[in-house]
Parts: sequence; structure tokens; C-alpha cells
Amino acid sequence: QVQLVESGGGLVQPGGSLKLSCAASGFPFAIVDMDWFRRAPGKERELVANISFSGRHTNYIDSVKGRFTVARDNSKKTVYLQMNSLEPEDTAVYYCNWAKYWGQGTQVTVSS
Repeated sequence: QVQLVESGGGLVQPGGSLKLSCAASGFPFAIVDMDWFRRAPGKERELVANISFSGRHTNYIDSVKGRFTVARDNSKKTVYLQMNSLEPEDTAVYYCNWAKYWGQGTQVTVSS
């Protein structure tokens, strides 16, 4: 069955960095685009970034451009989200997504 397992979240000070990982299984990872979403407290879930199946094409919401980088390793069936210069507004549960499938999420908290 399809599984998406996120990891790498935690508590970090403003200006810090975290790298999230999402390990995928149960579907043809190398030929599908992947998305990272987040849901902040009291807000709707939003699409943060996506990456094409090849990794050559990426898109980001304006608020993370220049700070976040999405990447993938098809040999490891893993997609990553490198987050730099983190801000308190980035505090959220982060999810990877493919089609109707979601991981359990990983909590990112940015606070001093």
C-alpha cells in the first residue's frame, strides 16, 4: 500500500534551518510529481512547494521563495524540503503528498 513517512521536524530558533524528508513506498515514485504542504495553527492547509518527477522543475509559494528548497532522490524514493532562515510564521505541521495520499506529518516549530 502507499506510504508516505515524514521526518526531520523539530524546534528551531528563528533564522535556523531544518531538513525534512519524506520516504515513499507503494507507488511508482520516480514518475510522479510530489508536493509539500503545511498547516499552521488556526489556518488552512497550504501548498508550500512541489517538484516534478525528474526533479528538474520546482515551484514555491512566495513566502518561502529563496529560503526553502525542494529536492528528491528517486533511487531512495525520498523527497526533501530544506528550510533555511526559518521564521515563526513557518511554524506548522508539514506533510508530503501524492494524489490522495498523505503522510502523518512532522511538526516544525520556530521559536526563541
